[in-house]
Amino acid sequence: MKTATVYTETVVYAAPEQFVADAPYQLAIVVHEDASRATVRIAGDRVSIGDRVTFTEDRNGIPFYSKA
Repeated sequence: MKTATVYTETVVYAAPEQFVADAPYQLAIVVHEDASRATVRIAGDRVSIGDRVTFTEDRNGIPFYSKA
């Protein structure tokens, strides 16, 4: 299971056209255990900086993580 720590996060209210139906949604930059970073969508409960998250699924090339 891929785990990471939230480095920073934001909530998108004014989404690009292809994601308007999903707004508002949370994006986060996460740091994996190997120190790599990724921009991901957050599924479920809102996360804060420093929270641990786990990979949930990939939807059309977009990685989704949720609070661990």
